Amino acid sequence: MRILHTSDWHLGQYFMGKSRQAEHEALIDWLVDQTQQHAVDAVLIAGDIFDTGAPPSYARELYNRLIVGLHDVHVGLTVLAGNHDSVATMQESRGLLAYLSTVVIPAVQDDPETQVRVLNDREGRAGAILCAIPFIRPRDVTLSLAGQSAQDKQLSLQDAIHSHYQKLFALAQRKREALGLDLPIVATGHLTTVGASASESVREIYVGALEAFPTASFPPADYIALGHIHRPQKVGGLDHIRYSGSPIPLSFDEAKQRKEILLVDLGPGGLETVTPLPVPCFQPLVSVKGSLAELAPAIREAAEQAPASGTVWLEVVVSADDYLSDLQARIDAMTETLPVEVLRIRRDRAAGSTSLQSEARETLDELSPDDVFARRLESEVLDDEVRSRLTALYREVVAGIGADAV
Repeated sequence: MRILHTSDWHLGQYFMGKSRQAEHEALIDWLVDQTQQHAVDAVLIAGDIFDTGAPPSYARELYNRLIVGLHDVHVGLTVLAGNHDSVATMQESRGLLAYLSTVVIPAVQDDPETQVRVLNDREGRAGAILCAIPFIRPRDVTLSLAGQSAQDKQLSLQDAIHSHYQKLFALAQRKREALGLDLPIVATGHLTTVGASASESVREIYVGALEAFPTASFPPADYIALGHIHRPQKVGGLDHIRYSGSPIPLSFDEAKQRKEILLVDLGPGGLETVTPLPVPCFQPLVSVKGSLAELAPAIREAAEQAPASGTVWLEVVVSADDYLSDLQARIDAMTETLPVEVLRIRRDRAAGSTSLQSEARETLDELSPDDVFARRLESEVLDDEVRSRLTALYREVVAGIGADAV
């Protein structure tokens, strides 16, 4: 059986004033075509199909377009919700989509049996058993206890996630025995694992609770399809535990990554091969860095990547220490005749002091909330214990805001 593993599509992302709709349309057409060229039996999307809990109407249309496209070519689809996805949004069309060969798992289910699915090949024959595990919210698997320390909460959540994986894996083994077939077992997940390499567009999801899930706590499934980290990678160097990464770059620091989907071949003996399939670049993103003298040739070189009827989306990082009041005008002059659109101009943070006073000229567009908090913390004289406690409290507040927004 051949499974296509992908994740982190973020349909509806509005990137620095730009819609990704055209890229996602091209991605859907390309992916459906690839399922035919490579004889894919089933597609797994391991979380974050949408960018927000309330996606715009065009993002929902793209979602439906993907589902109908795969149904028309007789390829089953399983969608696992991620931390960006709203449980209510994913739940609302779940029953209808089941008629279009699509299984949606919006959250941990009350009946764990419903998360253990048989994946069929194109001929309708059982090819694998899936432990369909979405993003696990702490409230789905743990109870809040008064007086728990931050470390206690981490251990409690880690144990609960571990228990959920083990429970579903045991159910999958029993289902395999009941079917009397030597089927491989596949598990999914949307979480950060120990040692995973992230990017600036990845929002930490177990903030204040669980920072990373130990690789050894996964069950011995034949393949574990993960989402949340946008950089494609093996986990712990293991062939059978992988992040597929996002299929398009979602931040400028992902621009140089080779985006891919994974073709996973499974047989009676378990995992056979994993083949990365490079995803074409549908919209060039380029970050250029240097002094003003160095930027002009770098921008001209970036412009050469522009498609025939489009532009390059550009980030300009100025490495000079001095503050230039006419920086925007200078960059505009460099780019006015070139097929580029400058989406962000910022100064290299390493070029100056990290104090709040020296960074006062930075705009909020250049800083994340975590950056602002870190800068404020650096301005205070605090011992390590107090600093750690304040950081933990900050993360709990951010986590609470994120949970309320879902």
